[in-house]
Amino acid sequence: MLMIRRVVFVLVFTVLSGLLVIGASFVSGVEFKSGGLRAGAYAIDITPKKLPVSVNGGMQDRMVSEVHDPLHARCLVLEDGRTTVVFVIVDSCMIPRDLCDRAKELTEKKLGIPKSNILIAATHTHSAVTLTGVFQSEPVDWYRDFLVEQIVKGVEQAYQQREPARIAWGVGKDPSQVFNRRWYVKPGSFGPNPFGRVEPVKMNPGYQHPGLIKPAGPTDPEVCFLSVQSRQGRPIAFLANYALHYVGGVPGLSADYFGAFAERIKQLLGAEHVQPPFVGIMTNGTSGDINNINFAMPAPGPREPYSQCRLVADSVARAAYAAYQQVADKHWEDITLAVAEKEIELGVRLPSPEEVAKAREILAQAKGPVLRTLPEIYARETVLLAQYPPRVRLKLQAIRVGEVGIGAIPCEVFCEIGLEIKQKSPLKPTFIVELANGYHGYLPTPRHHELGGYETWRARSSYLEVHASERITAEILTLLHTVANRSR
Repeated sequence: MLMIRRVVFVLVFTVLSGLLVIGASFVSGVEFKSGGLRAGAYAIDITPKKLPVSVNGGMQDRMVSEVHDPLHARCLVLEDGRTTVVFVIVDSCMIPRDLCDRAKELTEKKLGIPKSNILIAATHTHSAVTLTGVFQSEPVDWYRDFLVEQIVKGVEQAYQQREPARIAWGVGKDPSQVFNRRWYVKPGSFGPNPFGRVEPVKMNPGYQHPGLIKPAGPTDPEVCFLSVQSRQGRPIAFLANYALHYVGGVPGLSADYFGAFAERIKQLLGAEHVQPPFVGIMTNGTSGDINNINFAMPAPGPREPYSQCRLVADSVARAAYAAYQQVADKHWEDITLAVAEKEIELGVRLPSPEEVAKAREILAQAKGPVLRTLPEIYARETVLLAQYPPRVRLKLQAIRVGEVGIGAIPCEVFCEIGLEIKQKSPLKPTFIVELANGYHGYLPTPRHHELGGYETWRARSSYLEVHASERITAEILTLLHTVANRSR
């Protein structure tokens, strides 16, 4: 009888202990599981159901009534038994902070994943629905709500599809598709900027313009990637990073080359018919001054719509796949994850009362409602920017996946900043996802602010203090050191 009581006590104690562990993991937002890495991925359609819609990315608003290819929010969930990390890469030009925060809060409430562990970034396609007010495009309110709902659903589906997984990483190179779009130009080659200053640097100066001297900055040819597979080798997801602004040349709504890359890497990996469906993901690197146009060469002839997107996607996917083949048999099951996040405050380059008064005079003489000239367009930006607070708060984030470092910055970051972070990071490889967790305009270096050019012109698309890049670089490196030193 005594022996039976002891057995019952042991069984009850074991069951209660298990329940306590489960309860604790639910409350903390962490699901403790043994057996190494687990992963799930899902691409949820975010194509608007109502057309036409506003598309931003230009100086004038553009209303679009057709869909060339669908838009997605591509979701990847990774967990190591202690930490869960979520990537959500959205086919959008830019996503404001409040929208990212809403999606994270709802996801945390539904799934228990800490919102600090969620990275949401825009690809920067210039053929997606307007979510952020820039130049003459203003947010489509109903689509903002729709996108938040879809992001949460997409992450939930990826979370439900988690399975034992393994991961590899690597770096390919494709220098053929990236060019610095800012050029030093000869004095007198171009007129003044919208504020009346003649500058030594010009963005997108034109093919073989006689005033060209040399590019004003570097490029980054690296194609960094994470390859995620089931334990049996079935492709789950492939997350890549390349410092290329966008390609363009697309009628209608489109995911641009980012979507084309997702399809091409799926083909190269032989993952077209796997279940659950494979998810290819391209994130945008530090491409604030990088595009796909070589102005040192003659202008190309006419192209079919979307053909350049396919060409770039194929080239970059092949570079990534060549590097993947070097590590295809080196996927790891027992990697660890780490996340660090910090909110910082930076100053805003606010216009003076005199500048606002002058801007109002320019607008009063405009023949609108659509503004045509740069002085008119930037006058409107000056008036709107005058309503900004003197300081703004930005969210910075660093994630470690195994030995890989990932930084997240809510700006269009100049390429040399990303190169500096890669060189100084304690984690190799490291890459930066730009336009992540909010939108705070271009991020030039102080030197480029002196040179001028479109990316520095004060507007809602470029308003942070001149030395913002120095502060952000230092903070991101600190966060990368933090995640590098956490238990592996």
